[in-house]
Amino acid sequence: MMLKKILILCLFLQFPVTIFSQIPNTLSLDEKIYGLSKFWSEANYNFVYLYKVNQAQWDAAYKEAITNIQSTKNDYDYFRELQKLCALLKDGHTLIHMPENLQNLVMTTHFGAYRLFLTNIDGKVYVMDVNKSKELEIPVGSEIVKVNGLATADYQARFVKPYLSTSTIDALDNQAAYSLLAGLEGDQYEIELLTPKGERKSFTLTHATTEETALSSVPLPPSQNFEFKWVQKDIAYVAIRTFEDATVVKEFEAKLPELQKAKKIILDVRNNGGGSSRNSLNIAKYFIEQDTIYGARNYSREIIPTDRAIGSFLTAADTVNGKEQWGLSKEDATAFYKAAQGAKFHKFAQNPIPIQSDSKLSVPTAILTNNYTASAAEDFLIYLLNSKNSTQIGEYTNGSTGQPLQVELPGDASAWICTKKVTLPNGEEFVGIGINPDIVVKRNLNDALYPSKFDSQLTEAIHFLENKK
Repeated sequence: MMLKKILILCLFLQFPVTIFSQIPNTLSLDEKIYGLSKFWSEANYNFVYLYKVNQAQWDAAYKEAITNIQSTKNDYDYFRELQKLCALLKDGHTLIHMPENLQNLVMTTHFGAYRLFLTNIDGKVYVMDVNKSKELEIPVGSEIVKVNGLATADYQARFVKPYLSTSTIDALDNQAAYSLLAGLEGDQYEIELLTPKGERKSFTLTHATTEETALSSVPLPPSQNFEFKWVQKDIAYVAIRTFEDATVVKEFEAKLPELQKAKKIILDVRNNGGGSSRNSLNIAKYFIEQDTIYGARNYSREIIPTDRAIGSFLTAADTVNGKEQWGLSKEDATAFYKAAQGAKFHKFAQNPIPIQSDSKLSVPTAILTNNYTASAAEDFLIYLLNSKNSTQIGEYTNGSTGQPLQVELPGDASAWICTKKVTLPNGEEFVGIGINPDIVVKRNLNDALYPSKFDSQLTEAIHFLENKK
């Protein structure tokens, strides 16, 4: 009896406990199997980085998912299984999008009497903000050291990270921190935290709407897609927080007369998740000295069924010496073998892009980046890689871009599958790594807790430009 009680207690400590959530359960088993199989087959056929995936493990995970979805109790549990399978592809542009009605049920910061905002700093999870009435009970800067009886890192590894689709470790750590306690109404968590003063505290948190709206932090001004200001007499600051909307190009161009007066410029593309590469080019062109520029190299899988069929009878050894009895040279055998492995690519033409602009901003420019600089914002950086006036300062970028294929799934859900491989102009890969800054400055705890007072990356950029002749 005691052993049974201990086992039940261990299970309680490891998993969030759902008390009263009412979750839709509309999908039939046939629909669940169809949706799973559709995603798996489309990924096999279209995912551009399939050659990096261990095929045996991928196939085994699909078989395991077939078994697991048969015992899912509702639609939410089903889509979580799909997210778990998708996460094995380790790509930020390959995702499972839950139906909106389910996604709206997910809570990350609301715990009834408590509201917590969490952030990642160097792989640890800290309380970044809390509702005003609880700021003494849970001080900002407190580290979450345990969740449901497990060390935070262990809990993330078992119950959080396996469901997150990201390309880089930094992006994974950021998402895993923010969504550490994500769940549904009624989900319960036992957490232990370490306050900035070294005091250990334990709390039981249950997801429920927090009515209190006041937070401990000093409110920041509303963030705009485009921002311009002078940080010093001769240093202009421009923030571009999206390339989704062409309006940012118009706003940037409206400020060109003032920017022309600047002797130095800070371009802030932190937290810019991308959008249109055309918009990014239409701003980048003002910082490029030449009349033409090369963008990223682009590749997509070359899928010819007959080539794949021939390659399916070849082995890796045939790529070394060819297959003489079939009359295949080493090069031919390699091409067929790669086709079968999903590693034969069509290389898109990389032609010089003509750029025209009435004015050029040929002054020292510091470009601020972080782990949330992604997609078209990374294209923006690529355009400026060879600019003699530009210096990138901050963190590695998100390391995720490409063209996703949208696949419709049962229950008004969808999946994205990345179909385009993107590299730097010289062929160097940055997806899965991030574009490395010239000067690395990581966000620290003060930056996260007191953004109105501290911005170490911006401070470094100003210092760099002050000393730039």
